[in-house]
Amino acid sequence: MGLLSWIIVGAIAGWLATLIAGGGFGLIGNIFLGIIGAVVGSWLIGSILNLPYDVTGFNLTSILVATGGAVVILFVVNLIKR
Repeated sequence: MGLLSWIIVGAIAGWLATLIAGGGFGLIGNIFLGIIGAVVGSWLIGSILNLPYDVTGFNLTSILVATGGAVVILFVVNLIKR
């Protein structure tokens, strides 16, 4: 997956995660949130749930996995802030 794909998937996933879990960090922050969410989501899907889904490019599965990981990150951040 190329750098541009990571940025686009990260931006979409970060934006969707802020809609679901609340919060928000602006465009650049949401891109980083989505990229880190993609890594966390891939790890959760592969290691814990043992499913074959991964972030492989600009497709719906990758966006959903990255969004799920970003929601988990926002949930943990919101717990720490309280």
